[in-house]
Amino acid sequence: MKNEMNIQFSALSQNESFARVTVAAFIAQLDPTMDELTEIKTVVSEAVTNAIIHGYENSGEGNVYISVTLEDHIVFLTIRDEGIGITDLEEAREPLFTTKPELERSGMGFTIMENFMDDITIDSSPEMGTTIHLTKHLSKSKALCN
Repeated sequence: MKNEMNIQFSALSQNESFARVTVAAFIAQLDPTMDELTEIKTVVSEAVTNAIIHGYENSGEGNVYISVTLEDHIVFLTIRDEGIGITDLEEAREPLFTTKPELERSGMGFTIMENFMDDITIDSSPEMGTTIHLTKHLSKSKALCN
């Protein structure tokens, strides 16, 4: 059975926890392990924080959009902004790379997303925003395949 959820919220740092908890509550219906749920919540935090701090340059302007589709114990997650975009995606994906060192950013956002999810695709263009597509196969789906 397929189930979908879409949310939109202001690009404000205080909404990051709202996004994380909302996505976790929606995914909970698939009965993920605690580790899987924690990983997904962490990925949502990283992606939303990137949208707010880098996409909208922490201006409080704009919106962050999240879509979640659940199908056969697979989580399809899309997080999108309409901010400034990424000029060099390859460089942005390098561990420890950050455009905001003055904010003590670790530069590990994309690395964390790549390590916690099964698949990640990033679409970004300058002045057009960034869309991150993430896929996570929950352990129950792996058991169904065996």
